[in-house]
Amino acid sequence: MDKSPTTIDNYLEHHYIHKSNWLRAAVLGANDGILSTASIAIGMATATDMREQILLATLAGLVAGALSMAAGEYVSVSSQTDVEKADIEREKKELEEDPEFELSLLAKIYEDRGLKKETALLVAKELTEKDALAAHVRDELGINELNQANPIQAALASGASFTVGGLLPFAVTLFFPLKNIEYSLYGCTLFFLIFLGALAAKTGGSSIAKAVLRITFWGTIAMGITAYVGYLFGVHV
Repeated sequence: MDKSPTTIDNYLEHHYIHKSNWLRAAVLGANDGILSTASIAIGMATATDMREQILLATLAGLVAGALSMAAGEYVSVSSQTDVEKADIEREKKELEEDPEFELSLLAKIYEDRGLKKETALLVAKELTEKDALAAHVRDELGINELNQANPIQAALASGASFTVGGLLPFAVTLFFPLKNIEYSLYGCTLFFLIFLGALAAKTGGSSIAKAVLRITFWGTIAMGITAYVGYLFGVHV
């Protein structure tokens, strides 16, 4: 195996953790889009036999859900980013006011991770000389490029993936026969969820069987409850 620096850099970039931010937002959005929209459609299908009402409720749920996901993700990630920026500014001030204490603190962090005291101090000095703030942000605050998220990027990813996911059960309500359409929705939605769970697990390097079982179980519960609610309040005009 070629062990040149370029090869090593390329190898490090292929770890699954590098995909965690965008994968989490995309999977969460698509899964929520499929399940939420399908649940609404199933609930309406058990309450009425008019396709127009089912389509309208499903479309409204899809649009509202996509906007809600995007807004929620933006607010959540923005709050996280604000906290991180505040901590970085505080760390910058502490480095200016007491650099010696910050150096000893950084050395103590490395020592606690397993380095000898002398080695820890040497590493802390070298990293401080290169970029003191970056070293403290990464090793004291635990903030790095992998776990930093962009609010707009996260919002767009969540909103778009919810829309894509929601369009799948919406297409079922649009094109499938109206008779017993709730069963068609349930079957198709389970297929969509299983496919998504397997794809996400494969992309993230986790257990496909566990992901499929989890998503099938909770998907069935969600759709079953909304179907029962629709049945209880059915109007069948």
